[in-house]
Amino acid sequence: MKFMMCCCMAFAIGCVAATAPASARAAVAVSVALAPPPPRAERVVVRPGRPWIPGYWRWNGVRHVWVAGTWTYARPGYRYASARWVRIGPAWRFHAGYWSR
Repeated sequence: MKFMMCCCMAFAIGCVAATAPASARAAVAVSVALAPPPPRAERVVVRPGRPWIPGYWRWNGVRHVWVAGTWTYARPGYRYASARWVRIGPAWRFHAGYWSR
């Protein structure tokens, strides 16, 4: 009975998630008490037309883990704001990287 109930709940949640419009998606804010380590130095080779998105520290629920940087394709008229950690009171809050005009 419990198994069937769990399956029905999972199905219902999946249906709601699948039908929700993109504008209704919630943003998840990550805030932790442990400061991230200093950014790692990454060796970057210049590639014309391919901007570099620097790496950052991600919180995995237990500790900070490094996410390596990567090249992406240029977006004319846009600027990339890198992912960063901001201290707010005693905690650290993560802000994901994004493209802006």
